[in-house]
Amino acid sequence: MAQESDRTVRDNIVLIGMPGVGKSTIGVVLAKMMNYDFVDVDLLIQQRMDKTLQRLIDSLGPDGFIEVEGNVLCDLAFNNTIISTGGSAIYSPAGMEHLAQIGHVVYLKIGLDELHVRLPEFAERGVVMREANCASLADLYEERVPLYERYAEVTVDVGGVSITEAAEKVIAALKDKDQKERS
Repeated sequence: MAQESDRTVRDNIVLIGMPGVGKSTIGVVLAKMMNYDFVDVDLLIQQRMDKTLQRLIDSLGPDGFIEVEGNVLCDLAFNNTIISTGGSAIYSPAGMEHLAQIGHVVYLKIGLDELHVRLPEFAERGVVMREANCASLADLYEERVPLYERYAEVTVDVGGVSITEAAEKVIAALKDKDQKERS
Protein backbone atom coordinates (compact mmCIF):
# COMPACT_ATOMS: atom_id res chain seq x y z
CA MET A 1 0.00 0.00 0.00
CA ALA A 2 1.21 3.46 -0.81
CA GLN A 3 1.91 5.95 1.90
CA GLU A 4 1.04 9.58 1.36
CA SER A 5 3.80 11.56 3.02
CA ASP A 6 2.32 15.05 2.65
CA ARG A 7 -0.94 14.29 4.44
CA THR A 8 -2.16 11.68 6.86
CA VAL A 9 -5.23 9.68 5.93
CA ARG A 10 -7.07 8.10 8.86
CA ASP A 11 -8.90 5.43 6.87
CA ASN A 12 -7.65 2.38 8.77
CA ILE A 13 -9.30 0.66 11.72
CA VAL A 14 -6.89 -0.37 14.47
CA LEU A 15 -8.00 -3.11 16.86
CA ILE A 16 -6.51 -3.17 20.36
CA GLY A 17 -7.36 -5.36 23.32
CA MET A 18 -6.34 -8.26 25.53
CA PRO A 19 -4.84 -11.46 24.14
CA GLY A 20 -7.69 -13.83 23.32
CA VAL A 21 -10.30 -11.10 22.75
CA GLY A 22 -10.43 -11.96 19.04
CA LYS A 23 -8.62 -9.04 17.40
CA SER A 24 -7.35 -11.14 14.50
CA THR A 25 -10.49 -13.23 14.04
CA ILE A 26 -12.84 -10.25 14.29
CA GLY A 27 -10.43 -8.25 12.12
CA VAL A 28 -10.61 -10.74 9.24
CA VAL A 29 -14.42 -10.75 9.33
CA LEU A 30 -14.52 -6.96 9.64
CA ALA A 31 -12.19 -6.63 6.63
CA LYS A 32 -14.49 -8.85 4.55
CA MET A 33 -17.60 -6.92 5.63
CA MET A 34 -16.02 -3.54 4.83
CA ASN A 35 -14.02 -4.61 1.76
CA TYR A 36 -10.80 -3.60 3.54
CA ASP A 37 -7.41 -5.29 3.64
CA PHE A 38 -6.30 -7.02 6.83
CA VAL A 39 -2.92 -7.08 8.56
CA ASP A 40 -1.88 -8.82 11.79
CA VAL A 41 0.95 -6.92 13.48
CA ASP A 42 2.09 -10.02 15.41
CA LEU A 43 2.73 -11.75 12.07
CA LEU A 44 4.60 -8.70 10.74
CA ILE A 45 6.85 -8.78 13.83
CA GLN A 46 7.53 -12.49 13.36
CA GLN A 47 8.32 -11.98 9.67
CA ARG A 48 10.61 -9.00 10.33
CA MET A 49 12.52 -10.77 13.10
CA ASP A 50 12.28 -14.32 11.68
CA LYS A 51 11.29 -15.72 15.11
CA THR A 52 8.06 -16.61 16.87
CA LEU A 53 6.74 -14.08 19.36
CA GLN A 54 7.63 -16.34 22.29
CA ARG A 55 11.22 -16.73 21.06
CA LEU A 56 11.48 -12.97 20.66
CA ILE A 57 10.18 -12.37 24.17
CA ASP A 58 12.55 -15.03 25.54
CA SER A 59 15.59 -13.64 23.71
CA LEU A 60 14.93 -9.89 23.98
CA GLY A 61 13.01 -9.73 27.24
CA PRO A 62 9.82 -7.69 27.61
CA ASP A 63 11.49 -4.30 27.08
CA GLY A 64 13.34 -5.47 23.97
CA PHE A 65 10.18 -6.98 22.52
CA ILE A 66 8.21 -3.79 23.24
CA GLU A 67 10.90 -1.79 21.41
CA VAL A 68 10.69 -4.06 18.34
CA GLU A 69 6.89 -3.96 18.42
CA GLY A 70 6.93 -0.16 18.70
CA ASN A 71 9.25 0.12 15.70
CA VAL A 72 6.98 -2.10 13.61
CA LEU A 73 3.92 -0.09 14.67
CA CYS A 74 5.62 3.19 13.74
CA ASP A 75 6.52 1.81 10.30
CA LEU A 76 2.96 0.84 9.36
CA ALA A 77 1.76 2.60 6.22
CA PHE A 78 -1.56 1.22 5.00
CA ASN A 79 -4.83 2.52 3.64
CA ASN A 80 -8.29 0.99 4.02
CA THR A 81 -6.90 -1.73 6.25
CA ILE A 82 -8.03 -3.43 9.44
CA ILE A 83 -4.92 -3.54 11.65
CA SER A 84 -4.91 -6.17 14.38
CA THR A 85 -2.30 -5.25 16.98
CA GLY A 86 -0.68 -7.45 19.57
CA GLY A 87 -2.09 -7.07 23.06
CA SER A 88 1.09 -5.30 24.18
CA ALA A 89 0.95 -2.55 21.52
CA ILE A 90 -0.29 -0.16 24.20
CA TYR A 91 3.15 -0.28 25.87
CA SER A 92 4.55 1.76 22.96
CA PRO A 93 3.36 5.39 23.22
CA ALA A 94 5.04 6.31 19.91
CA GLY A 95 3.47 3.30 18.20
CA MET A 96 0.02 4.11 19.55
CA GLU A 97 0.37 7.77 18.53
CA HIS A 98 1.23 6.65 14.98
CA LEU A 99 -1.73 4.25 14.90
CA ALA A 100 -4.06 7.07 15.99
CA GLN A 101 -2.69 9.20 13.15
CA ILE A 102 -3.37 6.57 10.47
CA GLY A 103 -6.60 5.07 11.78
CA HIS A 104 -9.44 4.87 14.25
CA VAL A 105 -8.39 2.95 17.37
CA VAL A 106 -11.05 0.50 18.56
CA TYR A 107 -10.69 -1.24 21.93
CA LEU A 108 -12.30 -4.69 21.84
CA LYS A 109 -13.36 -5.15 25.45
CA ILE A 110 -14.13 -8.41 27.20
CA GLY A 111 -14.61 -9.38 30.82
CA LEU A 112 -11.94 -11.20 32.80
CA ASP A 113 -14.17 -14.26 33.41
CA GLU A 114 -14.66 -14.79 29.67
CA LEU A 115 -10.93 -14.30 29.07
CA HIS A 116 -10.18 -17.10 31.53
CA VAL A 117 -12.41 -19.39 29.44
CA ARG A 118 -10.76 -18.33 26.17
CA LEU A 119 -7.18 -18.53 27.46
CA PRO A 120 -6.85 -21.66 29.62
CA GLU A 121 -3.14 -21.93 28.70
CA PHE A 122 -2.42 -18.25 29.26
CA ALA A 123 1.16 -18.83 30.46
CA GLU A 124 2.07 -20.66 27.23
CA ARG A 125 0.74 -18.00 24.85
CA GLY A 126 3.74 -15.69 24.45
CA VAL A 127 2.38 -12.71 26.31
CA VAL A 128 4.51 -9.71 27.23
CA MET A 129 4.31 -8.94 30.93
CA ARG A 130 5.89 -5.60 31.64
CA GLU A 131 5.71 -5.73 35.42
CA ALA A 132 7.69 -8.39 37.30
CA ASN A 133 4.81 -8.94 39.72
CA CYS A 134 2.39 -9.55 36.85
CA ALA A 135 2.04 -13.33 37.06
CA SER A 136 -1.60 -14.04 36.25
CA LEU A 137 -4.18 -13.16 33.64
CA ALA A 138 -5.97 -11.05 36.27
CA ASP A 139 -2.75 -9.09 36.94
CA LEU A 140 -2.23 -8.51 33.22
CA TYR A 141 -5.86 -7.45 32.78
CA GLU A 142 -5.58 -4.96 35.64
CA GLU A 143 -2.36 -3.54 34.18
CA ARG A 144 -3.54 -3.23 30.58
CA VAL A 145 -7.22 -2.20 30.69
CA PRO A 146 -6.47 1.43 31.71
CA LEU A 147 -4.01 1.68 28.79
CA TYR A 148 -6.54 0.30 26.29
CA GLU A 149 -9.09 2.78 27.59
CA ARG A 150 -6.60 5.65 27.33
CA TYR A 151 -5.79 4.99 23.67
CA ALA A 152 -9.24 3.96 22.43
CA GLU A 153 -11.35 6.26 20.31
CA VAL A 154 -14.16 3.74 20.46
CA THR A 155 -14.75 0.89 22.91
CA VAL A 156 -16.79 -2.12 21.81
CA ASP A 157 -17.79 -4.84 24.28
CA VAL A 158 -17.44 -8.13 22.39
CA GLY A 159 -18.13 -10.42 25.32
CA GLY A 160 -20.70 -13.14 24.73
CA VAL A 161 -21.30 -12.41 21.05
CA SER A 162 -20.34 -14.24 17.86
CA ILE A 163 -17.46 -13.07 15.67
CA THR A 164 -19.91 -11.68 13.09
CA GLU A 165 -21.92 -9.88 15.77
CA ALA A 166 -18.69 -8.42 17.17
CA ALA A 167 -17.70 -7.12 13.72
CA GLU A 168 -21.18 -5.64 13.27
CA LYS A 169 -20.88 -3.93 16.67
CA VAL A 170 -17.55 -2.38 15.60
CA ILE A 171 -19.08 -1.04 12.38
CA ALA A 172 -22.09 0.36 14.27
CA ALA A 173 -19.88 2.01 16.91
CA LEU A 174 -17.72 3.67 14.24
CA LYS A 175 -20.79 4.91 12.36
CA ASP A 176 -22.25 6.27 15.61
CA LYS A 177 -18.96 8.04 16.41
CA ASP A 178 -18.84 9.51 12.90
CA GLN A 179 -22.44 10.77 13.14
CA LYS A 180 -21.80 12.38 16.53
CA GLU A 181 -18.70 14.14 15.16
CA ARG A 182 -20.64 15.50 12.16
CA SER A 183 -23.51 16.90 14.25
